[in-house]
This record gives sequence, structure tokens and C-alpha cells, in this order.
Amino acid sequence: MQVFKPKIVGFLCHWCAYGGADAAGRARKQYPANLRFVRMMCSGRVDPIFVLKAFKEGADGVLVLGCHPGECHHLVGNHHAQKRMMLLRAMLEPLGVDQRRLRLDWVAAGEFERFVWVITEMVDVLKHCGPLRSINPENISNPEEYRRIQHGNRGLRYAGIKMPSACA
Repeated sequence: MQVFKPKIVGFLCHWCAYGGADAAGRARKQYPANLRFVRMMCSGRVDPIFVLKAFKEGADGVLVLGCHPGECHHLVGNHHAQKRMMLLRAMLEPLGVDQRRLRLDWVAAGEFERFVWVITEMVDVLKHCGPLRSINPENISNPEEYRRIQHGNRGLRYAGIKMPSACA
């Protein structure tokens, strides 16, 4: 029997979370190799379309890691990320995606042990959830919602997710 190895796309803040990942590597800490990194200048710049596209392209989970609240290099970027992810979670259910597959967390540049713990916990949660079935109109409870989401930011605005032009 083949063991399920979840695929995770991680959007990491350049200033903090990416530094935590780098520190884990320098400290030779072991963590699951299921994560594929995308370095962002700020977690507040993670567009919900990026998350939806990651799921559509086959990711079993998406992880957004940023600076701790109050420590954002762009002042309020992590607050933008928190609002977006909260609204995005509400959009996942009509698509047939368990909300546990999307995680937002905070990791400082020196917190390599926390970085390892977050990755390991996310892999464990996704193993419990199993593989994500593809996102398409046949798999969802509300095909109209899927059509709106397909139209990108226009669909996100309809759902109440505002896209600020810059972090701060």
C-alpha cells in the first residue's frame, strides 16, 4: 500500500518566515519535505487567487507564514493576510475544500523550531484529511459560487474580499 505524502504550497514572508526556514536549514533541523516554498515580500501580498490556483493545480494544502502581529516590516501586511485568509476560508467550503487545508501562521526569522513544528503539524493534519479531490464544478455543492470564483478578483470582490493595492 502506498503512503500518502501531501503536497503543500507555502507562501513565506521574506522578512520573517523565510528567515525561519533558512535558520532551520542552517541548524540542520529535519522537517518533512512536503513543502514547496514561494517567497513573498509580505504575507499581506498573498492574493487569494494564488491560494485557489494552488489547490486547483493539485496542492493538498496551502500554508501562509508571516511575521508575528505587530512585527510586520510593512506595518499591517500580516493584518491584511489575516483578513484575507479568514474570508477565503469561507469560500473553500462551497468548493468542497476542508478549511483545515489552508493555514495562516506566524514565524519569526529566529524561530526555526517553530517553523519545523508548523510544517510537521500541517503534514499530520493533511495526512488525516487525505488527498484533495480536484476542484471542479462537479465536486462542489454550489456551481454558481465556482463560476464567480473562476472570474478572479471580480469574483473575490463579489464575495467581499477587497484587494489592497499595497501592504502599507
